[in-house]
Amino acid sequence: QVQLVESGGGLVQPGESLRVSCAASGFSFSRYFMTWYRQASGKERELVARITPSGSGTNYADSVKGRFTISRDNAKNTVSLQMNSLKPEDTAVYYCNVKYSLVDYWGQGTQVTVSS
Repeated sequence: QVQLVESGGGLVQPGESLRVSCAASGFSFSRYFMTWYRQASGKERELVARITPSGSGTNYADSVKGRFTISRDNAKNTVSLQMNSLKPEDTAVYYCNVKYSLVDYWGQGTQVTVSS
């Protein structure tokens, strides 16, 4: 079955960097778009970044463009999100997502907190 396991969250100060990763299994990883979403407390879940199956194409939410970078390693079935120049408004639970056979699958999420 499809499994997504996020890791790497934590508490950082504004301006610092953090990298979150997602280990995927149960599907042909290299054939699917992978997406990072986030959900802040009391807010709706929002798309942060998406990457094409080959990794050659990416797109980002306007709020993170120029600060975040999504990447993938198809040999290791992992997708990562490098987050630089973090701001307090980046505080959220970050989720890895894949749409497989028309069904959205999610990991358990990893908490990222940006605070001084």
